[in-house]
Amino acid sequence: MDVRKTYTAASSRYDKMEYPHCGQSGLCLPRLALGFWHNFGDTAAYDNMRALCTTAFDHGITYFDLANNYGPAYGSAEENFGRLYDDLFRPYRDELVIATKAGYDMWPGPYGNWGSRKYLIASLDQSLKRMHLDYVDIFYHHRMDPHTPLEETMGALGQIVRSGKALYVGLSNYDGPTLEKATAILRELKVPFIVNQNRYSIFDHTIEANGLKKTSAALGLGIVAFSPLCQGLLTNRYLHGIPKDSRIHRDGRFLKEKSLTPEKLTAIRALNEIAEKRGQTLAEMALAWDLKDDDITTVLIGASKPAQILDNIKAIENTAFSEEELSLINKISLAPGVQGLIR
Repeated sequence: MDVRKTYTAASSRYDKMEYPHCGQSGLCLPRLALGFWHNFGDTAAYDNMRALCTTAFDHGITYFDLANNYGPAYGSAEENFGRLYDDLFRPYRDELVIATKAGYDMWPGPYGNWGSRKYLIASLDQSLKRMHLDYVDIFYHHRMDPHTPLEETMGALGQIVRSGKALYVGLSNYDGPTLEKATAILRELKVPFIVNQNRYSIFDHTIEANGLKKTSAALGLGIVAFSPLCQGLLTNRYLHGIPKDSRIHRDGRFLKEKSLTPEKLTAIRALNEIAEKRGQTLAEMALAWDLKDDDITTVLIGASKPAQILDNIKAIENTAFSEEELSLINKISLAPGVQGLIR
C-alpha cells in the first residue's frame, strides 16, 4: 500500500488540543509534543513509527522533537523521520514544528561533540540531509559546554538562523545562571531564542533547584519539559514490579532495574492513589502536574504504542490541582531517596 496516496490528516485535528504561545514569542506550541528519543531508531518497526506519528498529528500534536544522535544508531531517528516526512507529512510541512539538537557525542574525533561553531553548524547540515528538510523550526544546543566560550556557541546559533536553516533557537539542559548569560548574548545578536528544554517531573525538580524554571519565566522564555513520566516510572507499569516487556528489560540504557528502589516503588503507589481519586491514571496526573502552571509551555511524550498517545492526551482535560493535592504530592516526591534516577 502506498501510504503517500492514502494518508489524509484528520479534519478534526485542531479541535481539542491547546496551543499556548512559547514564552513571549509568536510561535504557538501544542501542550503535548511527540519525542523521537525512543522508538524511532533502527531497532524499531517502521509501521509502528508511522502509526505513532499519524495518531499524534491526527490529534493536534504538531511538534516533533528530535536530536542528531537519537537512535540507535546515531542519526537513525532523523533518517526515519525523513522517510516519514516523504511518505506522510510533506504536504503538511507548514503545519508542523520540527526541532532537532546538537551537543552530545555524534561522530568520532574532536569536532563531533559539545558546542563549537564547527560542530553545531556541521551537525545541523547533516541533520537536514537525514530529515529531507530545508530548515528546522527550532534548533537547540543540547547541553552546556564548559570547554567552549558561551559567545562562540551562541554566535553559531545566530549564524544558523541567519542562514535560514532554523527559524528559532533553543537551549537544552542549561541551568538558570548560564541561561541568563546566554540570553543576554543572543538578544544582543538579535537571535530569536524562545525556548528551553529540560527534564522535569514529579520525580525530578532540578529546574526548580538550579534556577532554570524561575529565570526562564522572568526572561519571557518557554519551557519544553522532557521525561515527564521519569522514563516510565510514573505510570502503572511498575506498580507490581517489573514486567518482562518493560523498558527496563528491553532497553536498559536510560532506565535500569536499580532505579526502581523500594522508596521509589512506595512513592509510585502513593501517587497512584492520588491519581485514582482525581479520576486519572498515574501517567495522566504526572503530565498534568507538569502542565499545571504557565511556566511549562509543552510536555514531551514518548510512546511505543499509539494507544499511549491517546491516553496521554487526556491529561490536558484536567490540569488543576488543589493545594491539598499539591502538598501531598510534594511530600511524597521529596521524601528521601525519591528524587532523580539511579544511573
